[in-house]
Amino acid sequence: MRAISKKGLVLVMISGFLLLSLIYLWFPVKKQSVDIGLTQRGHIEKLLMEKNKDTLSSYHDVPYVLKESVSRQLAYGTCECRGDENKINLPLPRILFPRVWANNLNHAYLESDPDPGGVIGRRDKEYSAFQRRSYSPADLLIVAEANSPLQYPTQGVEVRPMKTIIIPGLGLKQDPRPTHTVSLSVTMGTLDVAATVVGVSISGAGQNTMGLSSSVLSQLNRQLQFVTYTNTLFHPKTADTVLYGSGGHKAAFTIKVGHRAIPKLFNSGTNEGYNISALVTIATKTFLRYDKLRDMINSVRKYYPTVLIVIADDNEHPQPVTGPHIDRYIMPFGKGWFAGRNLAVSQVTTKYVLWVDDDFLFTESTKLEKMVDILEKTTLDLVGGAVTEVTGYSATYQHTFSVDEGGSEGDCLHIRQGHYHSIQGFPSCVVADAVINFFMARTDKILRVGFNPQLSRRGHLEFFVDALGSLHVGSCSDVKIGHASKIVLPWSKSESAKSYDRFRYSFTNSEGRMQTEVYYFKNRLKCMSSN
Repeated sequence: MRAISKKGLVLVMISGFLLLSLIYLWFPVKKQSVDIGLTQRGHIEKLLMEKNKDTLSSYHDVPYVLKESVSRQLAYGTCECRGDENKINLPLPRILFPRVWANNLNHAYLESDPDPGGVIGRRDKEYSAFQRRSYSPADLLIVAEANSPLQYPTQGVEVRPMKTIIIPGLGLKQDPRPTHTVSLSVTMGTLDVAATVVGVSISGAGQNTMGLSSSVLSQLNRQLQFVTYTNTLFHPKTADTVLYGSGGHKAAFTIKVGHRAIPKLFNSGTNEGYNISALVTIATKTFLRYDKLRDMINSVRKYYPTVLIVIADDNEHPQPVTGPHIDRYIMPFGKGWFAGRNLAVSQVTTKYVLWVDDDFLFTESTKLEKMVDILEKTTLDLVGGAVTEVTGYSATYQHTFSVDEGGSEGDCLHIRQGHYHSIQGFPSCVVADAVINFFMARTDKILRVGFNPQLSRRGHLEFFVDALGSLHVGSCSDVKIGHASKIVLPWSKSESAKSYDRFRYSFTNSEGRMQTEVYYFKNRLKCMSSN
């Protein structure tokens, strides 16, 4: 009896665990819906940082109590390379509740390098140069203190290189006094006035520092409405800081200097509906899988007979690939995965490019119109779909990224399965940072990011890491593409399939070191963690 009750207890525990797991999978937490339409503007993030302590120094005697739920979410300028402890080593819990792993890239990369000090020095030098290239005075935090008599624009003032504008919004609010004075100074241009007002004295007109004074406040304010700024130092994109003061009161604001972005417009040839052939080009890379490639092409032609397919081919002995609306580009043998992506995408002339693997298969659920629709109606730059295996299981491969500052050794990149929120008007679509290897993107935006040709055999997340902060990425689970079956008996594999497996799944030490170098040196990371 005792043995039977023990078995029953174990059976009940296992059944309960499986029931809870199924409930977790079947009834996920309700997604937050956020509108990311073309008219939406991003929310301004307010961060409390150590460098802002000077603005609070006058109130050091005022006591305060930290709100733990908020303060622990703040960035403190450091990061830790730490993963989850592997307490449970059973297959089912690992699938349902994946463990977070962490890789200390400092150790992984530097310990095998003969000159780690030299590597660190070169990386620091490259990072300093990167900071110089990417820094803009517009990034500087400027706080306009309350009760200041100065009125000035805090943002939104722009001038084209070497051009002149009137600075809007200047004013002075003071009680009557014998003389009212203001001063302005800039570093990348000159100040002047478009008109003069009787009773106002002007000094330094046409120079980088100018003063205005008057005994009548209304006259001075009228003169301030004609103050001009002329840019004299060419730069395609930067900002000039204007120092503005009156007596003991000082303020600062920025004027953005830069060219207006030239639009890139695409003529789809129709005003009704979406002409997919005019809007979308399909791009792929093939290697040792001509049978899969032909099946993929045939599946495309079943639903989209006139869409152009661009193929990058790095086979040693290219075979014929014939048919209408196909452009194939032969590469050096074994040039690699990302090099092929670069080549294929570089030849796309349509507004959008659809990336597919050469063993994907179009189905009735592969609705390119849906992908075009969300790209046309939102600010997304790239939208992924779902890949359906022969078993019927569909994967979307949605991930989010976060980067913690880590000091001189580099930053920490944290990759997690999941997404941010759903998209209003598109209930099957969410926003994420990385998606599956079936996606449609704005061609010009994806070309700006590019694919690292050093990654020859493996690589996917590396592209999305490079795109972080540049591409707005989404994923739609209702646009699906099929995947050719990978279930093949070993003795029935063709020689080309065996050769492909040797190339695809072998991973040498040099390739592993290259992949680590991409993250450590190129992306200046000291740690990665992922689940």
